[in-house]
Amino acid sequence: MSLLPKTTADFGSTEYWNSFFRKRGKQAFEWYGEYPELCGHLHKYIKPKDELLVVGCGNSKLSMDLYDVGFKKITNIDISPVVIKQMQDANRTTRPEMTWNQMDATAMSFPVESFSVVLDKGTLDALFTDTTEPVLATVRKYFCEIARVLRTGGRYVCVSLLQEHILREIVDHFPAHHFMLRIVRCAEAGGRQPANEDSSSLVVFAVVATKFKALPMRVLELCLAGDQMERVQRPEELIAAIASAQKAAMVCNGLARGSIAGMAEVSLDLFHPTEKQIPRYTIHVLDKAPSRGSGKYAAFIVPQGRETEWLFATPAGRQKLQQSANFDRLAVVTMHRGQRYEDLETVKGELGESVKSLAPAGITGAIPYLSIGAEVGRRETIHAGHSALSGEYVVEEIIGDNGKMLRRLIFLANQSVVQSEATLRMSRVRGSRAPQKVVDPGQLACQHHLYMTIGVQLAVKLTEDTQAVTPVAIVGLGGGGLCTFVRECLKTTTITAIEIDEEIERVAVKYFGLKLDDRLCVVIDDGVHFLATEVARNARYAALLFDVDSKDPTVGMSCPPAAFIEPDVLANARKLVGAEGLFVLNLVCRNDGLRDATVQRLKHAFRYVLSYKLDEDVNEVFYCTDSEHLRDAASWQGQLRTAADDVNRLARKEKLTREPELIDLSDFLNALKV
Repeated sequence: MSLLPKTTADFGSTEYWNSFFRKRGKQAFEWYGEYPELCGHLHKYIKPKDELLVVGCGNSKLSMDLYDVGFKKITNIDISPVVIKQMQDANRTTRPEMTWNQMDATAMSFPVESFSVVLDKGTLDALFTDTTEPVLATVRKYFCEIARVLRTGGRYVCVSLLQEHILREIVDHFPAHHFMLRIVRCAEAGGRQPANEDSSSLVVFAVVATKFKALPMRVLELCLAGDQMERVQRPEELIAAIASAQKAAMVCNGLARGSIAGMAEVSLDLFHPTEKQIPRYTIHVLDKAPSRGSGKYAAFIVPQGRETEWLFATPAGRQKLQQSANFDRLAVVTMHRGQRYEDLETVKGELGESVKSLAPAGITGAIPYLSIGAEVGRRETIHAGHSALSGEYVVEEIIGDNGKMLRRLIFLANQSVVQSEATLRMSRVRGSRAPQKVVDPGQLACQHHLYMTIGVQLAVKLTEDTQAVTPVAIVGLGGGGLCTFVRECLKTTTITAIEIDEEIERVAVKYFGLKLDDRLCVVIDDGVHFLATEVARNARYAALLFDVDSKDPTVGMSCPPAAFIEPDVLANARKLVGAEGLFVLNLVCRNDGLRDATVQRLKHAFRYVLSYKLDEDVNEVFYCTDSEHLRDAASWQGQLRTAADDVNRLARKEKLTREPELIDLSDFLNALKV
C-alpha cells in the first residue's frame, strides 16, 4: 500500500493528507527522525518556558515527546482535519494542556507575536515542491505568517532536507527580513525516502532563523559537525558546504546499498569542523568480489609521510593493497601535511564514525583497523620556502619502509607527488661530536634514476674509444640525486645539470647534499633554450637525459613537459648526442594515446629506440640512439646487460651500496622493449 505521493505536487493538497492519515491510522509517521535523534539540537533553541507553535504537526510524536519532558505550552496546527481529530482524541486525557487546531499555515488566525518559537518538521519541504510561481507564492505567504506570529527574539526552527531550491529561498528571504540565520546538520537523524526507493537515510538539517527588529548586516552561521559554529561571509559558501555534505551522504548511502567491485574507487576528504582549507584525512574505498574466507570490511591507515608511495598513492597500488589485506571492502585512509596527529589510537577514534558510515550493509561488529606497525608515522618540516616558478614548497623528513629516514622536496601545488627524495643516514661530521644526519648518495630514492644511470654507462662504453672524459647533460635537477649518483658511481663523467629554477639549486645544495665542483655544474636556463644554444655552438654530449616534470596538471603526461617532445627539440637532442651517443628520457604518461604519439616522435627522431617500464611505477625509461652498435634486439640486450653489470660493480666498488646487485638483471632484460 503506497503511503507517499506519486507526484510532488500532491504534498500541498488537503485531500492528499486526509487520505494519507486515514490509510495510516494511528501509526506515527516520522519524516526526518524521531525525538531522541533530534532532541540534542531542539533543546538548544526551544526552552520549557517558550510558547511553541508546531506547524504541519501531522501524527508525529514530536509534540507529545516534548510535552512529556516538560514543554507544556504547545499549540499544534495541521491542514488535515482528519489528523487533528486523531491527535485530539489521542491526547485529550494524557496531555490536557496541549492544543490541536485545523489551520492553514499560510493563513493562520493567531494574533501578531503570539509565539516565541515556531517548529516545522518537514512542512516547508512538503509545501515547497518546485519553483513554479504558485508554489513560490505559497511559500512566501508561509514565511510572512511565521514572521507575523513570532515575537522579536523568537526563533523559527525548521527541520528540513534542504534541497537546493529550498535552501536558496531560505538564504535569500530570512536575512533580508532581519532574521539571523543558522543552519546545523542533525547527524543523528535521517530522512526517509519514498517507499519505492531505498530506505537509507538522507542528510537532515535544522534551520534556526532568529527574528530581530533590525540587523545592520547579514548573519549566516553553519555547523556541519560537532558543536563548532562557523560564521559564513557569502551565501554561496554556505550553499556549497551544505551541497558537499549532501553529496558525501549520497556516497555513503550508495556504499551501504551495494558493492562497487569492478568500478572506480570512491574517495572522500574529511575536514575538521574548524578547518576547511586542509583536509584532515582522505579515504579511498575499494571493493572486490567477495571470496571465501575473506573478511568483510576493514580500514587501513597509511602512516603519515608514506601516502606518496605507489602502494598508497595510486588506484592500482591500493588494489594490490586490498588483495594483500584480503577484505571485500577496504577503506584506505591517508593523513595530510599541515595537520598534527597524536597517536594511532587517537586517529582511530577520530575516524570511527566516518569509517563506520562507509561500511557495507550488515556490518554490526567492530571494524578492524590495519596499518604498518603501531605508530602513526612521523613527518617533520625542516624548511618551507617559495619558488617564483613552482610556488610554495616544503622540505620534510619522514620515516619510510624498514625505518629508513627520508628527506623530501614537495611542491604544495601538487602534494601527492614527491619532487625529490633522498635517504638519510647518521654519520660523524668533522667538527661535531655527535653523529649528524647526512644524505646517502648511494641510496637512489627514485628507481628510474638507476635505469637512467645504466643509459649513461652505456654511453660511456659507446664513446670510450673516442674520449677519455664522458660529458653528460641532465635536464632537470630536482634535489640532485641522479646527478650525485652518476658522479659518484661513474668516475669518468662530467655532468652539466640544467635547471630552470634557481631556488631548486639552492635547495639541492643546502638540503640534499648536492656538491658542485669541476665534475658537476648547474646551468640556470630553460632546457629547450639550452639545447638550442648548445647545438648552435656545436656542443657534443655522450649522454643527454631528460628528467624534468611538467607544471601543467591538465595534461595526461607529467614528465616531461609537452614542449620537450616537440620534433625540433628531439632533433636538437639527436644532434647533441651525435652518431654514437645516447638520449635517455624519463616518461610519465597515463594517457595511452599521448604515450603512443610520443613513441612515434622518438622513433622518427632516432633510428633505434628501446624502453623499460618500471614494475609498480608510472615511470618508463626510453633509450634512443643512432649508433650502429645497437641496431637490433640482441645488440641492445648485450650492451645493456654489460652496462647494468658495470653499474652494479662500480656502485659496490665506490661503496654506494652493500647490496650484491642494485639492478635485477633478469627482470630488467626481460622487460626491455625494442
